[in-house]
Amino acid sequence: MLNSLDPTVLARIQFAFTVSFHILFPAFTIGLASWLVVVEWRWLKTGNRLYYEIYRMWVKIFAVAFGMGVVSGVVLSYQFGTNWSAFSDKVGNVLGPLLGFEVLTAFFLEASFLGIMLFGWNRVSPKMHFASTVIVATGTLISAFWILSANSWMHTPTGFRVGDEGLFYPTSWLEIIFNPSFPYRLAHMTIAAYLTTAFVVGGVGAYYLYHKRHQAHARIMLGMAMIMAVFVAPTQLIVGDLHGLNTLQHQPAKVAAMEGLWETRKGAPLVLFGWPDDDAEKTRFAVEIPKLSSLILTHELDGEVKGLKEWPKEDRPPVGIVFWSFRVMVGIGVLMILTGLAAVYLFFKKQLFTTRWFQLWCMALTPSGFVAVLAGWIVTEVGRQPFIVYNAMYTADAISPVAGVQVGLSLLAFVLVYFAVFGAGAYYIGRLILKGPDESDRDGEDNKAYGSHGVSAPPLVSDLVSETGDEHV
Repeated sequence: MLNSLDPTVLARIQFAFTVSFHILFPAFTIGLASWLVVVEWRWLKTGNRLYYEIYRMWVKIFAVAFGMGVVSGVVLSYQFGTNWSAFSDKVGNVLGPLLGFEVLTAFFLEASFLGIMLFGWNRVSPKMHFASTVIVATGTLISAFWILSANSWMHTPTGFRVGDEGLFYPTSWLEIIFNPSFPYRLAHMTIAAYLTTAFVVGGVGAYYLYHKRHQAHARIMLGMAMIMAVFVAPTQLIVGDLHGLNTLQHQPAKVAAMEGLWETRKGAPLVLFGWPDDDAEKTRFAVEIPKLSSLILTHELDGEVKGLKEWPKEDRPPVGIVFWSFRVMVGIGVLMILTGLAAVYLFFKKQLFTTRWFQLWCMALTPSGFVAVLAGWIVTEVGRQPFIVYNAMYTADAISPVAGVQVGLSLLAFVLVYFAVFGAGAYYIGRLILKGPDESDRDGEDNKAYGSHGVSAPPLVSDLVSETGDEHV
């Protein structure tokens, strides 16, 4: 059965599966590292031990998520050689150095100072420990810089030439790194990571408040998360609009798929919902707002928007999955903005930390950032098809000469191993969250070591497993 399947389809499914697992961890750790910087800074500035206890809880979660992100990222690199060797051979001169710079400038930086973050308490000064947290957070952003530069180049390739043998050669590294879509994609993804972390932290804080546990810590968590929802979620809407305009300029077929538009029209309507039909080349049961698509995309009521029929069928992306994934992403963004508005209203009514329905709402939105990130990546990557390097290399030409059964069996192995390994990691993170901040030993002997810095000292770091309260995890 597996032999009868197209190895290109199986390879794409395998990469989509593994990258979907991987992207969840960087999306979380990028935001979490920056948030830990703020929390530790507040601890050093105020001496309030609540911030230290919150930091100690979340840095363990960061360490687990960071580790799972590294493991899942290594797998992606191997797939370039196993399933996508033709792609690696042809574009390796361009993408290889970008991925190498990510390891040299970011991964080593993160790995070196993560140990100080976890085990440096009372071994280095408070300022040195804080500097380590800042360096790790900076490393996560540098990593995002290089990875998104490489990915953006695949969407808007510039600064290269193709030799007679079909190999890609760089002609301008500045044009490759800072390709046309890169600034928008970097800003969009970084903000998405911050919002993902904010709603996880806010959801956990709401959970503690709802169950009347760790309430002082929970107020800090929920309050800081809602600040992000108030200010950053609307910012993402603006950045997303700019990113969409950039995509319209460089990948108009993707935008047509996102909008579910088949005919080129002036004053194109915004299709809120519908059912794109590739065979009939129309969106059935469409619920439309007249001229709104033109207004959003061209900033003119009668602006022209190209429809999918402008491109041959073989050069169009799969419409249905792009259309619906885009709506999931935007819908979650709107919910985040509404959550921020609700938080402002409840704050001024002095009910932000006592309103039960709002606590339940924040708990329900805990995974929303992950869902939005996955939906956004589906729009981005599926919308680029049938090209792996847009308008320069087809996906079908990038596959390794492997049989369907080989790719299918490895895909099955990935599914089994990933759900076992990462399921265990998720369970462990859940145990850390259920345990909550450690409020014990607030006046231990180790406070003497930190007395001159105006802050309370932590106890020495103990084994992560034992701190969950369950020796059998």
